[in-house]
Amino acid sequence: MSVNKVILVGNAGKDPVVRYFDKGVAKATFPLATSETYTNQQGETITTTEWHNIVLWRSLAEVAEKTVKKGSQVYIVGKIKTRSYVDKDGNNKYITEILADIMMVLEKKQGQGTGQPNSSDSASSQAGQYNRETSAQGGGIVNEPPVTGYPFDDTTPNGKNEDDLPF
Repeated sequence: MSVNKVILVGNAGKDPVVRYFDKGVAKATFPLATSETYTNQQGETITTTEWHNIVLWRSLAEVAEKTVKKGSQVYIVGKIKTRSYVDKDGNNKYITEILADIMMVLEKKQGQGTGQPNSSDSASSQAGQYNRETSAQGGGIVNEPPVTGYPFDDTTPNGKNEDDLPF
């Protein structure tokens, strides 16, 4: 058995670039930065950043065009794909991309820990989860309640602690 699954939470490095192909098929690409911060033995805080090439297709690409902007915090679930191409000088080049199946634009908070939407932010008042399956069925956008850190904190969207759940 093998598994090719990637989960990323990071910030968009640029607005998505969207191209339309035959029959209106859309493809969006944008770089996503994920950062890790740690303290070294000398007590210095070190931050390392990894850049990921995100690729979205069809209605997921169209949603990204409308909702993702440079600096947006985005949750991505997808798979790693490496492809090759020949550049203009005839050299073989390789690129590793994340083909996204699910995308969620995470809202920004007004202050530390308030959980309230920032009214001056251009992002919508709700975080939206988008995936290829609902888009392909004509469902388009699936709006979720505002994200307050779940699945990264101890509470679920209904406010219960994970330890209180029956499973």
